[in-house]
Amino acid sequence: MELRQVKYFVAVAEELHFGRAAERLHIVQPAVSQQVRRLEREFGVELFDRSKRAVRLTDAGRALVPHARALLAAERAMADAMGSVRGAQESTLRVGTSVGLGLRLDAVLTALSERAPQLLVELVSGATATRLQRVRDGELDATFVRGADRAPGLELLPLWRDELVAALPAAHPLAERDGVDLAELAGLPLRIASRESNPHLFDAVVGACRAAGFEPVMGPEFTTDQDTLAAIASGRSSWSVYYAAQAAVQPAHRIAFRPFTGPVAAPSLPTCLAVRPDPPSRRLVALLDACGEVGDGTR
Repeated sequence: MELRQVKYFVAVAEELHFGRAAERLHIVQPAVSQQVRRLEREFGVELFDRSKRAVRLTDAGRALVPHARALLAAERAMADAMGSVRGAQESTLRVGTSVGLGLRLDAVLTALSERAPQLLVELVSGATATRLQRVRDGELDATFVRGADRAPGLELLPLWRDELVAALPAAHPLAERDGVDLAELAGLPLRIASRESNPHLFDAVVGACRAAGFEPVMGPEFTTDQDTLAAIASGRSSWSVYYAAQAAVQPAHRIAFRPFTGPVAAPSLPTCLAVRPDPPSRRLVALLDACGEVGDGTR
């Protein structure tokens, strides 16, 4: 039994005329007659008494009508439910976030809300590899990634470069200045994530130190914001790095965040948006426009 056969049967049952039923369904009359006959053969009963003057429901036809209407009502309810789900999906933007976006992310979300106020934004954190795979699988519309130069199966759209700043004990003499020459940190242990866990950040910072003429002294590995900053503030003098956009919103009462000065360029990393190589949806276009506005420095 096909659903269209049920629709044709109900139309004839309500019109009691094959021609009018065909007009109502916007199809030709022979198609209606053919499908109703197939339904009758499947049930093994006559659903209509047909004569040259009139079409009437048989007892079997009358028994079938309420069940056929219930089936069509269930189909409409199912279509409505799926339409609601589809509408919610189309109005929800799922974005993977990267550590340290700070004010950048806030600016992007502000610009996005102005461009597409109807969008609901769902932010998803996690390891970079996990977020990239979720974009490939269609579970995320996009994800921010920092430092990556390739992501198989995805496009990496460059957004901006995020500069790093030094995190120092507020009581350290270097914290009294507006900026820190990277070479002046040569004697202090550096607390940073291992190369295995964050190769792009590690290489950028170590490379900048070498360009400044020294090999950094490695201190304990960076763990969490709370523990690492507490250790820098209260323990043996050491330093770390933070993305400037993150440092601007990072609560740390005994820590001084200072930009790098001097002849060596401040270490920085590019931030990209990883997307599938498909025509972008309207919600993704809105995100790209918002990122472009932030990347252009208009906020």
